Amino acid sequence: MKIRICITAFFILIFISCTISKTDNSSHIFRMSIPTEPPTLDWSLATDGVSFNVIANIMEGLAEFDKKLNPKPAIASKWDVSGDGKIYKFYLRKDVFWTDGKPVTAYDFEYSWKRLLNPATAAEYAYFLYDILNAYEYNSGKIKDSDLVGVKALSSDILEIKLKRPIVYFPSITTFMVTFPQRRDIIERYGDRWTEPENIITNGPFRLTKWRHEYQLILKANEKYYSGKPEINTIKMFVINERNTALTLYETGDLDIVSLPPEAIPSYREKFEYKNIPLLRGYYYGFNVHKKPFDDIRVRRAFAMAINKKELPRILNGGEIPTDSWIPNGMLAHNPDIGLKFNLIEVSKILSEAGYPDGKGLLPITLIFNTDPVNSLIAENVQSQWKKNLNVEVKLDNQEWKVFLKRLKTDTPAIFRLGWGADYPDPDNFMTLFTTESGNNNTGWSNRRYDELINMARGEGDREKRITMYDEAQKILLEEDIAIIPLFFTAQNVLIKPYVKGLRLDAMELLYLKKIRIEGS
Repeated sequence: MKIRICITAFFILIFISCTISKTDNSSHIFRMSIPTEPPTLDWSLATDGVSFNVIANIMEGLAEFDKKLNPKPAIASKWDVSGDGKIYKFYLRKDVFWTDGKPVTAYDFEYSWKRLLNPATAAEYAYFLYDILNAYEYNSGKIKDSDLVGVKALSSDILEIKLKRPIVYFPSITTFMVTFPQRRDIIERYGDRWTEPENIITNGPFRLTKWRHEYQLILKANEKYYSGKPEINTIKMFVINERNTALTLYETGDLDIVSLPPEAIPSYREKFEYKNIPLLRGYYYGFNVHKKPFDDIRVRRAFAMAINKKELPRILNGGEIPTDSWIPNGMLAHNPDIGLKFNLIEVSKILSEAGYPDGKGLLPITLIFNTDPVNSLIAENVQSQWKKNLNVEVKLDNQEWKVFLKRLKTDTPAIFRLGWGADYPDPDNFMTLFTTESGNNNTGWSNRRYDELINMARGEGDREKRITMYDEAQKILLEEDIAIIPLFFTAQNVLIKPYVKGLRLDAMELLYLKKIRIEGS
């Protein structure tokens, strides 16, 4: 198998090197790799970072984040909010156009938001808008009339949003991809193929011109972009699954940026091109709480307490922070004291109480994760720890990203790997993930008190009260019910060619390319 992988990587390397034009090192082309084919470029349906990184460069919404991760106007020139905090009005710029020349209107936003909520769309991110009046009721089928949802275009340039209650971070939500506008006529005309290059209409700094599936996407500068045409004319994104292959292409001058594999980080850490960016992203193992043996909370507790998480950063080399809690370091309500600690004495007692003394009687467990060398490294380490500390056999099953995502929704494994990066820099984004209503909660776990705490914290304006609510909620999630095992907070480790200027890298992990330029390549 290893020989086959090496041969495949070799031919990928040769093929990409040969197909990259000798003129690609010009000052108008930026070349990068992406680890997988984007599962979708429909921003109502996208749930993964690869899709988001493409969408973020071909689309924009009402607001965007500044360098300090505060929301600032984008397509909306401004917004105001009523005295009770429940009604927002967004005033759209009049100089924003789609790539076919038609103006972007408030009606495009109304259509997009209601499409996200339409039960027929089956969008996992529909819960993102549940704080809007009647949004949940419409998405769950309790009401059929979308006109009752609190999203309305008052005119072509004014969008009104009515909330159920004040939400302290609501403008931040409007920076996220699922709230971007959409063209009803395009989607209705082309159906499932509306995101193909020959059909898609966008409003961002770049436009999608080519998508050779499983190989390459090409973006071209949008001459109609309201902030002016970007300096970079072309973005080439190559689908390269192997990080070492991408690193070789970077070293040969065929890529301008690359994510480093863990084993390579020590060799590059002192180089000028190396960048390390701590991320608002957590890495975790999730339990399906309805599948044996993890339908027994004692077994979940034992598995959680049998991992020495301090071992993981040592094999990853990239500045990862081991964690027992879930809200990331650097975010409001981060509390490293919350969560189950590594404790083999307790593990032995718990297993015996559950009827599995010294692990006897536990059937082999299969840990499922998406194919990636980093995921394999972590899984192999945890597999070894569980064998040593629990005396249980753990099989590893890695699956291609699209297959893995489908498996999570159709037949959720007993235990699986996932991560979560901030869509907006507020603890709500991490804690809402595991509410009963969340489309991204794959655990099958539900707790009424947890849901109540998250709902209360959304509208709480007192900082200390919010922190107290999130502390209690984290304890329910991680110590009492144990729906997940947080492992570490991640970091981005990249090499960037010194001639690349203006590239924005931040804790949100999205790669914004509209302001980059190439100098003296």
